[in-house]
Amino acid sequence: MERYRRGMEILNRMNRKSYTAIRDELEDVAPDLARFVAEFAYGDVYSRGVLDLKTRELLTLAALTVLRADDQLKSHVRGALNAGCSKDEIIEVMIQMAVYAGFPAAINAVLAAKEVFKDPNEV
Repeated sequence: MERYRRGMEILNRMNRKSYTAIRDELEDVAPDLARFVAEFAYGDVYSRGVLDLKTRELLTLAALTVLRADDQLKSHVRGALNAGCSKDEIIEVMIQMAVYAGFPAAINAVLAAKEVFKDPNEV
């Protein structure tokens, strides 16, 4: 329960709307998966003190860009903004990933970020 509480504290700060949406989507098919996100990803990993949330979100954006996981990327762009990342920092991470993941992945990521920048409250 402590892991879940820690995770939810971070999720509430970063992007509660996105977590609630994924939790609701998974509720009838894999409710434990949403709980694992809160407990493991945020309660165990994001809550570690070594890296701040801003750095963790920039790293997450890099990984999601490389994976071409555009839906999750949009959610984390919003989280990155909430963690104090600037739009320029977010775009710079995506441009950097063109070196490692190719231009199509970087372009898709930038376009996903652009969509969030237009209306950051929607994601």
